[in-house]
Amino acid sequence: MHLFFSVGEPSGDQHAAHLIQSLKKKNPNIKCSGFGGPLMKEEGVDVIYPLTNLAVMGIWKVLPLLWTFIKLVGQANRYLKEHKPDAVILIDFPGFNWWIARKAKAAGIPVYYYLPPQLWAWGSWRIKRMRKYVDHILTGLSFEKKWYEERGLAAEYVGHPFFDEVADYQLDTGFCDRWKNSSVPVVGVLPGSRNSEIEKNWKTMLIIMKELSAKHQKIQFLVAGYKKPQLERCIELTKEENLDLNIDWSVGKTSEIIESSDCCLMVSGSVSLEMLARRKPATVIYSVGKYVYPFMRMLVSLDTITLPNLIAGKRLYPDWVLTGNPDKQIPEVIKTLDEWISHPSKREETIKELDSVYDEVVIQGASERTAEAILSRLEPGSPLSKAA
Repeated sequence: MHLFFSVGEPSGDQHAAHLIQSLKKKNPNIKCSGFGGPLMKEEGVDVIYPLTNLAVMGIWKVLPLLWTFIKLVGQANRYLKEHKPDAVILIDFPGFNWWIARKAKAAGIPVYYYLPPQLWAWGSWRIKRMRKYVDHILTGLSFEKKWYEERGLAAEYVGHPFFDEVADYQLDTGFCDRWKNSSVPVVGVLPGSRNSEIEKNWKTMLIIMKELSAKHQKIQFLVAGYKKPQLERCIELTKEENLDLNIDWSVGKTSEIIESSDCCLMVSGSVSLEMLARRKPATVIYSVGKYVYPFMRMLVSLDTITLPNLIAGKRLYPDWVLTGNPDKQIPEVIKTLDEWISHPSKREETIKELDSVYDEVVIQGASERTAEAILSRLEPGSPLSKAA
């Protein structure tokens, strides 16, 4: 059996790698190829192009890469026609993956969308593309199954692999012990994994950190860098502001920082699922240009930008979209963090609520369940098919 993957985000690379592990446990003869990242390559995938290197957001970031994306669609089209894989598996990255789905359908290859784009949140008109080019949807969020089925699409709730990955991850206990035993307040700061997120949000985060330092002179900030260049940019911007803050900078220690902190300040993203998995109180911000914001509100049909809030159906994590002059919103962010720092009882109340929601809505085994769902459809005579 030959499966073709198209994965364009670093987080998707991680999810795909775990899915491939589960697939190969059930069928060791599976061959995997496609577009992806280094973690997929470690699992033996023939990565014909490192698509995760092109993970960008915003029209002005995409435009310079447009010709590259066009060439990759052509490359995928030729590959699919020549090698005729048994299925194409897409993970997020919709702008590009719609084109891969289109080429796969034209070649008569079934298409599975694992962790599909959040059409229920914005751009719901794109459901027509999903209906036309995708055979089966494998959702990570519990409410998505019903949403897609109400619109005439075949969908299955498999759970989100983030929760499995958090459970399986081996923490650096030395790092955690150093900060969990600290006698001063410890706040984790997660500025995002993209350069554009840092440029938009880091200076706002510095304002929040400065104000918290004024209230708690010995407060310690742990800053999580996804990669070294992003962390170096945060350090550079901090030096420009000439701020004297107690900051410990780390690359590749996001999980340890979340685990070790009393609470966190973060940019909106899928890492918020790890916040829920580790039952960590956090405030969430996301900066949007004042000219972009009106158009965003026309497209977005939600009052929250945070995945755990959507899963739970309530505002577990206070979140703010910052636009224009955010002077009114920043004090609210500071107030929430200050309450958790100053009043441990309030922090414990939040943790208990997170515990309750986690137990109620989170299911384990997403990668295993997804592998079973795919193989049961591609191997009709297999025991998985009879059990399905």
